[in-house]
Amino acid sequence: MHSQTAFPRFTLPALDRTMTGALQHKIDQKTKPRGALGRLESLALHLGLIQRSLSPQIFNPHVLVCAGDHGAARAGVSAFPQEVTWQMVENFLAGGAAINALAKQAKMRLVVADAGVAHDFGPRDGLVDAKVGAGGTANYLEGAAMSEAQCAAAMRHGARLAREFAAAGCNVLGFGEMGIGNTASASLLTHCITGLPLADCVGRGTGLDDAGLERKRALLAQALSIWPERPAAGGAQAGQDALRVLARFGGFEIAMLAGAMLAAAEARMTLLIDGFIVTSSLLVAAQLSPAVLDYCIYAHCSNEAGHRLQLDWLKGEPLLDLGLRLGEGTGAALALPLLNAACAFMNEMASFESAGVSEEA
Repeated sequence: MHSQTAFPRFTLPALDRTMTGALQHKIDQKTKPRGALGRLESLALHLGLIQRSLSPQIFNPHVLVCAGDHGAARAGVSAFPQEVTWQMVENFLAGGAAINALAKQAKMRLVVADAGVAHDFGPRDGLVDAKVGAGGTANYLEGAAMSEAQCAAAMRHGARLAREFAAAGCNVLGFGEMGIGNTASASLLTHCITGLPLADCVGRGTGLDDAGLERKRALLAQALSIWPERPAAGGAQAGQDALRVLARFGGFEIAMLAGAMLAAAEARMTLLIDGFIVTSSLLVAAQLSPAVLDYCIYAHCSNEAGHRLQLDWLKGEPLLDLGLRLGEGTGAALALPLLNAACAFMNEMASFESAGVSEEA
């Protein structure tokens, strides 16, 4: 980027691992064979390290769903028309979407933010107005999706919300998104940041048939071809390169999520990472500050083609693999009960000594 002044700056604390031994001892002293609770044990350890506590707890969990439209959507990169973005935001506000049902079940507070939907909602209860561009992003098949200033503004909006949640006592934040065409943006971000082959990063999104998938791949290859100065993956200026890629191909909602992730990690919150699009935001955030990954729990592995590649590249192990490909933060909401379970066994399960149970010889 030409200027670094417009972008928010974050100071992420490195994860303090000095309590690892004490946490592992407490886990091992529970009335069970060592390792018998499997992933719940490593999850409890991770939560304890993030919270710097032998008795981790979940307080006021939130899921932030950011919505935005994409200028490239009308070129045919999605099976659904662009209007579905604002219609789904209305569905969120009416309580009728999958994330509404799953967040309610998980007792998570759902926050919906308009990062740049091509629709005028007006002042609405339950909708955060964080609109950066009234008509969504520009078409990256013709130029940059957003300006540096717009990209920075979206990240600042996300950071502001995460800090507000932290101030309200939230210590677990899930991330979700809505935006027709955003799997295409996520594919381009993933390819540019990781260097993985573009064709492998492109999936069916909302349900493209074979012809639609080939058209999507061709359009995204075209978008790359008209940006000959794009940075190479893994360059020396990884953070600045990632911001350039984000502004070129990203969505306002993707940029907003990246800012929210960095601010949430800065506040020592646990980040519940959803699917393919949310993980593309994390790829950007991790290039800016690799320490953000220490605070991440990967909720699930999406059925979208590139998500497993993203997780492998990040060395992230998902908690669930249910064939989901909806987005909206649904995977994060489904994973939260596992975090609650990890805290429950740490705080409520007896030790060998307190229960008077003999340990293994």
